[in-house]
Amino acid sequence: MKSPAAYADLFVRRYNPVDRTKGLVWTVIRTVLVLGFCFVILFPLFLRISIAFRSKVDIYDPTVLWIPRHFTLENFKIAMEASNYFTAFLHTVYISSSTTIIQMASCTLAAYAFARLRFKGSGILFILVIFTIVVPPQTIMIPLYLTYRYFDLFGLIQLFTGKKGLNLIDTFWPFIISAGTAMGLKNGLYIYIFRQFFRGIPKEVEEAALVDGAGVLRTFFRIMLPNAVPAIITVLLFSFVWQWNDSYYVSLFLKQVKVLSTSLMDMGVGLKEPDPVYTSMLLNTGVLLTIAPLLVMYLFVQRYFVESVERTGITG
Repeated sequence: MKSPAAYADLFVRRYNPVDRTKGLVWTVIRTVLVLGFCFVILFPLFLRISIAFRSKVDIYDPTVLWIPRHFTLENFKIAMEASNYFTAFLHTVYISSSTTIIQMASCTLAAYAFARLRFKGSGILFILVIFTIVVPPQTIMIPLYLTYRYFDLFGLIQLFTGKKGLNLIDTFWPFIISAGTAMGLKNGLYIYIFRQFFRGIPKEVEEAALVDGAGVLRTFFRIMLPNAVPAIITVLLFSFVWQWNDSYYVSLFLKQVKVLSTSLMDMGVGLKEPDPVYTSMLLNTGVLLTIAPLLVMYLFVQRYFVESVERTGITG
């Protein structure tokens, strides 16, 4: 049984005013920082939501700050018609979903080879993979465009047809081919994430599968992939969102075919609205329509996304 002095010492240490003050100050600082970050991140979204439901009269009303006085859905109607929203939406869904699935297959195979298989030049090849993350895409814009403008696999098309190559511009093939060869948007980062995750799986599990007679591919599909679910979820969401928001590659490869990110660029021209302030309001409505599907998707997958990021160790 403790003595009264021991209980008194425990009470002093537990209810020390200095320690309680430090804890309170840190709680206040942490709360202010979190609220500040949330405000910086959410302010543009709240502003666009407020603008999207305003009528043209509310633009010049200085008393209207956040809540519209004349609530209307006319802005959404005009923005959808000017951007040909539903057609662009279907094109965006097709490109984003197809490239996400194909990138998942190619990047996991490449990452497994870098993580588990030893061959000459693997270190140099992985350095080149990391180099693709660092190099700005603008530096390879011209050769990339010419590759798909005159696409010819090992010169076979010119050999058999006499043509310089196939014109794949204004088709979805550049995105599919790039994703299939693990050279699409941010593929170097996806390979790195999978490689680090595969290296974290104990080798004993893989060796036990090899002892039982499983080959490299069977070990990959039966052992490695089921254990890589957190990394798969992370890369799936990253890949889909980045491809959805991409405007650089889609404007490079697609001229006539419109997606949501490029239809916004043409919407200002298609509106032919003499009032630039009202045009800006409609463009904000178009931006909200573009990110709305991602917000809806995040409401359903945010728990899995947070868990997967935590388990893969991605920070920053």
